[in-house]
Amino acid sequence: MRIALFGQAAFGQQVLGGLLDAGHDIAAVYAPEPSGGKEDPLAAAGRERGVPVRTPKSYRTAEVAAEVRSLGADLGVLAFVTKIIPEAVISAPALGTICFHPSLLPRYRGGSALAWQLIRGEREGGFTVFWTDAGIDTGPILLQRKIAIDADDTAGSLYFDKIFAPGVAGMVEAAGLIGEGKAPRIPQDESRATYDPLCTDEHAAIAWEKPAREVYDLIRGCDPQPGAHTTFRGQKVRLYAARRLDGGPDGAAPGTVVGVGPDGIVVAAGAGGDAGRIAITRARATEGKQAAAEVAAALGIDAGDRLGG
Repeated sequence: MRIALFGQAAFGQQVLGGLLDAGHDIAAVYAPEPSGGKEDPLAAAGRERGVPVRTPKSYRTAEVAAEVRSLGADLGVLAFVTKIIPEAVISAPALGTICFHPSLLPRYRGGSALAWQLIRGEREGGFTVFWTDAGIDTGPILLQRKIAIDADDTAGSLYFDKIFAPGVAGMVEAAGLIGEGKAPRIPQDESRATYDPLCTDEHAAIAWEKPAREVYDLIRGCDPQPGAHTTFRGQKVRLYAARRLDGGPDGAAPGTVVGVGPDGIVVAAGAGGDAGRIAITRARATEGKQAAAEVAAALGIDAGDRLGG
């Protein structure tokens, strides 16, 4: 099939390779503009493999829609796209366009699906390849795969270690099914649909008085982006690479630092039966992540201090 591929980063790059290796004709690759003098991996891979590369500032122009129509593509493929792509573009290929989404649709629609699944303590996730329509992640389902979410997964580990490779394979499989005329269009069950906003600093603020499990889920759901945050003496501190420890905080108030050592910072969270201790091994107070112990030393955080006050 002749395919117009839209995407970015390593995921888009791998989908491009998989589609080419499967024998598909890639009419053009659409990727982000270079950033900081560095070309996006998908754009670089397209040039290396002799595929025309386009890097429009916006897809919301008549010129881009006309260009995509002129490609004569059978199928459009969205492989990790963060810009809005209008209906005039996704409807240009003869057979329509398919898209990858890292949740089991219709649940967790939206651009921060991974984060919200972990923040809400889900133990099963996966990905969906669906036919695009005018809505946000609302089109008919072509293919889904379930993937277990471990209690200590972060958004980063769930994506890179568990979803990335099967997701690439799923996109290539979906294109093959379309080429064979065997691709289903299963309507999403709107009664089960959920939608969440982009996970931003507003959502990533830690309330240490909440149950320790909820605090821990917030930290891992926001790892690596945007980074769950607390404060110490007015300084915002982002926390990463957390783990829950056995045993309670021995009566320490929520947010109290109950230990600082080479392995990181241990903080009390929750109260009563919901109390617990959370160890933080990486943190960031200014630029760049560091060992949490180094951040604690730089800010003067010591046992008995209170975070978030």
